Parts: sequence; C-alpha cells; structure tokens
Amino acid sequence: MNSDIILLVLLLAILPVDYSGMFDSPVEKFVLIALSIIATLPVVASAYRSILGKKISIDLLASVALIFSLLAHQWLSAVFINLMLTSSRIFLSYNEARARRNIEKLLKLKPKKVKIKKADGSIVEINPKDVKVGDTVVVDLGERVPVDGTIISGDATIDESSITGESVPVSKTKGDKAFSSTLLVTGNLLLKTEKVGAETTLEKIIKLVEEAQIDKPDVHTAAEKFTTWYLIVIFVGSIVIFALGRDVNFVLAILLVVCADDVAVAIPLAFLSAISYSAKIGVIVKGAKFLEALKDVKVIFVDKTGTLTKGKLNVENFFSDAPDKGTVLRYSGAIAALSDHPISKAIARYVATSKEKEIGAETPEHFEESSGKGMTATFGKDTFGMGRLSYLLEMGRTIKPELQKKITEEEDRGYNVTVVSLNKECKGYFVVADQIKRNIKADVLELRSLGVEHVIMLTGDNEKVAKRIAGELGLTEYHAELLPDQKLDFIKKTLSPKYKTMMVGDGINDAAALSLADIGVAMGGIGYDVTIESADVVLMKDDFSKIPDLIRLSQYVMKVARDDFIIWGVTNVAGLALVFARILAPTGAAAYNFLTDFLPILNSMRIFKLYVRKTRQK
Repeated sequence: MNSDIILLVLLLAILPVDYSGMFDSPVEKFVLIALSIIATLPVVASAYRSILGKKISIDLLASVALIFSLLAHQWLSAVFINLMLTSSRIFLSYNEARARRNIEKLLKLKPKKVKIKKADGSIVEINPKDVKVGDTVVVDLGERVPVDGTIISGDATIDESSITGESVPVSKTKGDKAFSSTLLVTGNLLLKTEKVGAETTLEKIIKLVEEAQIDKPDVHTAAEKFTTWYLIVIFVGSIVIFALGRDVNFVLAILLVVCADDVAVAIPLAFLSAISYSAKIGVIVKGAKFLEALKDVKVIFVDKTGTLTKGKLNVENFFSDAPDKGTVLRYSGAIAALSDHPISKAIARYVATSKEKEIGAETPEHFEESSGKGMTATFGKDTFGMGRLSYLLEMGRTIKPELQKKITEEEDRGYNVTVVSLNKECKGYFVVADQIKRNIKADVLELRSLGVEHVIMLTGDNEKVAKRIAGELGLTEYHAELLPDQKLDFIKKTLSPKYKTMMVGDGINDAAALSLADIGVAMGGIGYDVTIESADVVLMKDDFSKIPDLIRLSQYVMKVARDDFIIWGVTNVAGLALVFARILAPTGAAAYNFLTDFLPILNSMRIFKLYVRKTRQK
C-alpha cells in the first residue's frame, strides 16, 4: 500500500508539471515515460494472473489500453488511467486494513494476564495461553473476563456489549455464565474455566468476522460475469472499429473510457461496511452471500420456546372460590417451594409477590410429590393438594361443575391449568403459560411489510398452546406437536428455488433445522458452540427485532449496489457518446475515466453512512 501511495503522489505531481510545459528536455520526458511504464507494470501483472486463471478482468482491458497509450506516446492518457487504478488498489488496501483494525479492536479486549486462584488460596498471575479448563479465575472490578466459564462465587454487573452489542450491563451471580472480553462494571467474581484460547466466544467471533469480511457476495460474482461479457463486446467492437477506420487514437479513447474497476471496489465496500456494522451491534453474519440472500426471504420458520417465548413459565391468573382464599395461596406457595418443577417455581414466585396471601410462612407436616402429576401435603388438620385435575380426582377430591367448566375453558384457550384442593374439594386453579417476548407481534407485522409472506411457527408443544400463541402474534401458520425430524421434513417440503427460506431458533435444539433452511438464524447464541457452527447468522443477544432489521439492511445494501451499477453504466455510456462524437481524445477520455470512476465508490460510502445514522436515530 505504501508503494501505491508514493506512486499516486508522483502521478498527481506530474500532471501540473506537464500541463505547465516544463517537460521540454529529454531527461524530463524520460521521467514521464519511465513513471508511466512503472505504474503500468502492476496492472499488467494482475492481467497476466487473470489470464492464467482463465478470467477476463478489468485489469486485462486496462493493460491493453495502457500498452496502446505507451505505444502511441499518449503519456498523459497512461498517467490518468494509472491514477484511477492506483487509487482503486489503495481503496482495496484501505478496506482490508480497516477490517484488520476491527479484528485488532477485538483482540485488544483480551487481557494480557490472568489471575488464577490455587488450591491453597494463593493468587498468581499467568499468561492467558497457560490457563486450563477447570482453573479458578479471579476477576475484579474494572477487569475483563479472560475466559468463558461459570461463576462459582460473587455477584457482579457485567458489560457484555463486546459480545452482544447490548449497552445495558447485566447482573450475574453464582451459577451464571460469563464470557471472554466482557467487563465487570461492579463486583468481583470467581469463575470455573470452561473454554480457553480458540474455543472462547470472543475468539469464535473474531474468526467469523475475519471469514465474513473476505467472503464475496453473489452480486459481486454477477458483476464479474457481466463485466466479462461487457469487456468481450468492447474488445470485439474495438477491433471492428479499428479495422473499419484505422484510427488508433479513436479506439484508444474507447478503451480508456471503459477500463475502470470502480464497481469492483464499490460493491464489496458496501457489503464490508454492512457486515462490520452488524458485528458492532451483536449480529454476526457469516458472509456477504447470506446478507444478500436476506432480501429474498419469503418464508420464515420460527421455533416457539426461546424464540417467540421466553421459555420461562409465568402465572397469568389465579382463581379460587374458597372463602379463605389467602389460606389457599399460602398453602400453594409452601408446597410449590418444595418442588423443582418449572410450574411449581412459577407458582412460588407468584405467591411470594401476591398481596392476597395471608401473612406467615407454612411448613407442611407431610409432603409427597408424584412426578409429573402433582403434590399433596398436610398442614395441621388441613390436607392440601396441587397438580393436574385428573391427579386430584384420583386422590378422591371432588369438584363443582362451575369450577370444572372454568378449568376446561382455560385449557381450551391453550393455557396450562394447575388445580388446587383443600381437604376433600377442589378450590381453585392457577393459569400458567410461557411468556411471549415483548414486541414480537410488532416485529411480525414489520416482517410482513418487508415482503415476508409467511411466518410459520414449528413447535413440539400441544395444539391448543400453539394455536393461542399463533393467534396472539398474528402468525400466518403454525404446526404443533412436531418431533425434531418432523420439523426437518416440513422445511424440506417448503424449500423452493423461487424464494429463500429462513429458520429462526435458539440454536441448541434446532441445529439441524438451522442448517437445512436457506438462512439459519440463531438467537441468543452467546456461548453455544452448536449455534455458532450451525447458523448462518448469529444474534448474540436474544432479540427477535434484529430479524426485520437484518432484512431491511440487506435490501438497503442491494439498493446501494444497484445504484453503483447504474452510476457505472450511465458514466460509461456518456463517456462513449463523447468519444464517438469526437469530443474526447485519448487524454480527455482518460481524464473523464479518472474523475467518474470515484462516483460509485463515493456512493457506497456516503449512502451507507446515512443508513447507519438513520438507524441509530430510530
């Protein structure tokens, strides 16, 4: 890159010197000729490599134009065309350097020393390369986590923006996961190391960003194909025109107008900027081809648990016809706290925050749990039960028709109903459901406005639950009670060359489905190897709203690419028109080429900056 910068400076310096008429002596003319030849050599070398690779490239046409310029003693024409080609190489080098700087920024997040707590309680600092799985790592306030691991002691607030892009710090405590490069805003932690070196989340992200930035989008491949045929037409046309008129300068002017490689720089620049921007907000797109394909998504398959819902049960309602409703709640909370079942935990949380329960704690004298069915306990003279209605009826409890009707109505609406009994009679129930994530319905509507025709939920849950959630979210279709292989079969039937399909899941249970769809998007992928491996797009934060954002970004980048093509085509047609009108001679054609070839590049840079600014304001 440094040699190209020096060459660019020398070429720019020659122009005013030559126009001022200073090149009168043979020595000065020799400098101009020598510099023109030196600048031409890299282009000819690139053209030679393209011939060996059986490709017709822009550099091949540029080489022909440059060689003709030198043979025709059109030194200024050679200078102008070399100015553009040298500038293009500098732009490409700049983009590659910027990509490396993004990687270097991530690498700077890695601590240079790691504090390890030994078995005897002593703390020693070691090189990160020497940390092993199972080591106890000490992380103090203001330090970055050096490994992926589980918190075994301490409480802290952790800034995870380096991984998820989320600016709000997250509270962590014993049993939670902590990830490499994240920053302790408050507190101190002891971690049990689970992943080190290349296996950490940070290293995997770095690898993905490196691979994504060198990936070539299909639109670039299409541009190359178009350019190949375009250049063949120009070559053949130039030969025909020369054969008819024998005018070397006229043919040379044509070649100088059309030999630019502006699109070859502008389009990758737009995609590179988009992928880098996505990485900064916690969205890892594995390659430009996936970013491009997002614009053609018409069908989106979504898993329910962990994608549309939080995967955390919550009590939606409590009903009891008992006169002592507070006692029923108190007994419910007491036995729910003794069980590890997710429904019991949801009920325990609900009772703990309820204002209707009677004051005081209860400890049952006898407690018995039947796995997956329910629980019974005795409190003094009272016998209390909680669980499925069928279980309580088996235990000899009775239920009033009015209460049974209410329970049936709730179940028909797609809710889980946990019934409670006091002594010999059922006295009420808890309505329990998985919580739907906030704003999912609005996100689904936005997807439809972006051209997505079907949002289809695939779930292993029962029909009634699936129907309720699909109805609440406005999904076009749902399929319930599916086994993993049945999900795959359904996706296979829906695949089509006419449009793109997307599968959105948590990346753990849906790895196969993520791989099968045209584009697999894993939500909340932080820390899960199977997510990073199987998905094409990884949302490090559990945020469904990033899906419409990605599709909108894809559509915008493609608009930029189309604009680049239009600018390129219009300027080339205008340049050829000026040549055929005999307005532009070789020197003028080269100058025109130099000035107009920056337009697509500036378009990619300017428009994308406007998009990022508008997105941030949103």
